[in-house]
Amino acid sequence: MFVAPSPVTTVQLATTLDISPRLVEKGLEILRQRYMQEENPSGVRLQEHHARFQLTTASEFSLVIERFLGLDATSRLSRAALETLAIIAYQQPVTRPEIDSIRGVNSDGVLKSLLSKGLVQEVGRAERPGRPILYASTSDFLQHFGLNSLQELPPLSTGDETQPGPESYPDD
Repeated sequence: MFVAPSPVTTVQLATTLDISPRLVEKGLEILRQRYMQEENPSGVRLQEHHARFQLTTASEFSLVIERFLGLDATSRLSRAALETLAIIAYQQPVTRPEIDSIRGVNSDGVLKSLLSKGLVQEVGRAERPGRPILYASTSDFLQHFGLNSLQELPPLSTGDETQPGPESYPDD
């Protein structure tokens, strides 16, 4: 997995290793547990995105690695880019008109920027009039935000949590 140029599936690993996909899944779970131990933290993470796996460097070491490689510090994302990424991450696959509807503004420029940074990708076309492009997050998105999988995204807030309900008032 270290030499793979992109994330790999369990079937690819099973074929390469000439073992069953089930055995690969067990091995991946062992790796996940080994690299996520709080008492013995590792600089390596097993990242999962759309049933593809990749070994990556832990995000907390990104600044040291960038300095070692002579790279510029990680580029900052605009508020519009973060807003668009959040919509894509939680709603994927999603079309640009759906993104525009949620944001209330045109997202063409932001989407082009996110595509060029490799944080989102085109994953197909919707089966409806005009066949709009569907967008989803990438494994680079996970790396950028230090996530191992989309399941680590915080729960989506509906905004209702800020209003106390009758059950949250103390008894008189």
